[in-house]
Amino acid sequence: MIFANRFFPATRLRRMRKDDFSRRLMRENVLTANDLIYPVFVLEGTNREEAVASMPGVTRQSLDKLLYTAEQALELGIPMLSIFPVIESGKDNAGAEAYNPEGLVPTVLRELKARFPELGLMTDGALDPYTIHGQDGIIDESGYVLNEETIEVLVKQALCHAEAGSDVFGPSDMMDGRIAAIREGLEEAGHIHTKILAYSAKYASAFYGPFRDAVGSSANLGKADKSTYQMDPANLEEAIQEVAMDLEEGADMVMIKPGMPYLDVIRRIKDTFRVPTYAYQVSGEYAMLKAAFQNGWLNEEKCMMESLLAFKRAGADGILTYFALDAARLLKR
Repeated sequence: MIFANRFFPATRLRRMRKDDFSRRLMRENVLTANDLIYPVFVLEGTNREEAVASMPGVTRQSLDKLLYTAEQALELGIPMLSIFPVIESGKDNAGAEAYNPEGLVPTVLRELKARFPELGLMTDGALDPYTIHGQDGIIDESGYVLNEETIEVLVKQALCHAEAGSDVFGPSDMMDGRIAAIREGLEEAGHIHTKILAYSAKYASAFYGPFRDAVGSSANLGKADKSTYQMDPANLEEAIQEVAMDLEEGADMVMIKPGMPYLDVIRRIKDTFRVPTYAYQVSGEYAMLKAAFQNGWLNEEKCMMESLLAFKRAGADGILTYFALDAARLLKR
C-alpha cells in the first residue's frame, strides 16, 4: 500500500477528529442491528426460566418464555436467533435425540416459525447436548470421537431441523467432510434453500466454559477435552484450509469461534475468501466483560459496543453475541 507524503502541520489528523459531524463522515465501520445474531437457550417444559450463573443476564427459557424473547428480537431488528437446547431427558451414547422429530428443537422451530415467519432461525449441528459423555460426536471405547459415524447422525439432525423450519444449520462439530454430506442430504431431500453456516475455524478454546454450563454438557464432559477435533489455538494457516474445504463442500457462510481472541483469523479469512464471514463472541468473552461491568471496572455500554465494533473492523459480516438485545436497544435509542 502506497501512502501520499503527508507532513505536519499541513496534515493534522486531529483536524477531522475535532467535530462530531466530521468523525461520523469518515467512520470506516458502522454497527447496526442487522449485524447481530442472538444465541438463546431453550428448556423443556413450560413456564420455566433459569438464570445461568456464569453468564449474568442470560437465561434458559422454556418455549412459552422464548416466544417473548423472539418477539423482542424481531422488534429490535435482529435478523436471526441461534437456538441451543438444554436436554434433560433422552441423552445416550449416540445422540439419537438430536434427530427426534418430536424433540425439543423441532418443536421450538415449528412454533417460532408459525408465530414469527420473518425471523431467521439457526440451529446447532453437534451432539454434545444429546450425549451422556458431552462430546460433539459418537465415541469409541477409548473416548475418541468417530468421524464418519458422527457425520451420519449430523445429516439426520440437519434434515430433522430443516423439515421443522430451520433456516440455517450451523455444524459446530468440526468433523472432516461433514459439510459435503450435510449439503448432499439437504439437496436430495429438497431443502435447497436451507443455508449452512459452518463453524469452520472452531478452536479448542478455554473460553467455552459458561456455555457448557448453560447447556448442561460441562458435567458430562468432565476432565475430557475436544482437542482431537477442534483446532489448536496456535494455528492460523490451518484455519485457511478448514474454510477452503468447507466452502468447496457447500457452506454458504463461515464462522470463526471464539471471537475477540481470534480477530486476526477473522481478518485473514475475510481477506482471503471474500465470503460471508461471521464471528461468535463466546460465553467466556461475555462473562469476562459482564464481571468487569458489575464490578464497576468498565463502562458497560461503551465497552459492549466497542467489543462488537471490533468484529466489524476485523471483517465480520455478523456477530453471534449474548449482548444482541442490549446492543440493539442501545442502537435503536
